[in-house]
Amino acid sequence: MSSHRTPLITPEGNGSFASMRVLITGASGNLGSALAKQLAAPGLRLCLWGRNHERLAAITEICEAAGAAVSTRSLDISDIPAALAALTADDDADPFDLVLLVAGQGDTLGPRRIVEDPEQVTRMAMANFVAPAALAAEIGERMAQRKRGRIGIVGTAAASHSLPFAATYSASKAGLARFSDALRIALKSHGVSVTLISPGFFAASTTEGSRGRFAEIPASVVAKRMILAVTKGKAELITPWPFVALQWIGWLLPRPLRDRLLLSLSP
Repeated sequence: MSSHRTPLITPEGNGSFASMRVLITGASGNLGSALAKQLAAPGLRLCLWGRNHERLAAITEICEAAGAAVSTRSLDISDIPAALAALTADDDADPFDLVLLVAGQGDTLGPRRIVEDPEQVTRMAMANFVAPAALAAEIGERMAQRKRGRIGIVGTAAASHSLPFAATYSASKAGLARFSDALRIALKSHGVSVTLISPGFFAASTTEGSRGRFAEIPASVVAKRMILAVTKGKAELITPWPFVALQWIGWLLPRPLRDRLLLSLSP
């Protein structure tokens, strides 16, 4: 791998990352596609991964119209051997400057069940923790050898809470949060930043404001804030701000009161 690469460009007012090589997983989803559209610019080399081939094709067309050079892979990162093989092949061909690991699954407790089905537990643990952690570990080692790079990992504000109706989701993302922080500490002295993004509720809407869920914001707003946080090399971004307050409430409440509150949130 060549070490003679153009230095990372900090985005200016227009958010341009011209000359960079960027990987976005989950690019066929709401947040991944919002990130791709906001980053797309002449000179940018985008590598987009997603499970939905049609949505991936649509976002590719938009990004190419904005001047970005785009390559795609239609895959599920839960197939970890295939995902790691794709990552190493893409990085060997043209090393990544920025990797945004966005994909995940958010299923909750099934109908008429008290606890989640074991198959769901396994599937979501793979998608939300094992797969992104494995990909982050591989690209983190490669970036450390190059002494440069940025990694953004999408978790959730729910990782701070023991949700009885979404135990695997909150637990797997909590594991990812701890892994991200440990990875950040390990890579910091090697010129590589790792940023954990912990969003609350967001939707595909392009307009600000609630759409019926607590403090819900558009995916485009989350994407904008995520790009800024990763660019600055922040350790973590929790957005929107009410979820920061909820995190502190969860920490400070006595356990019996916290348990009652969490049970009351069950659908």
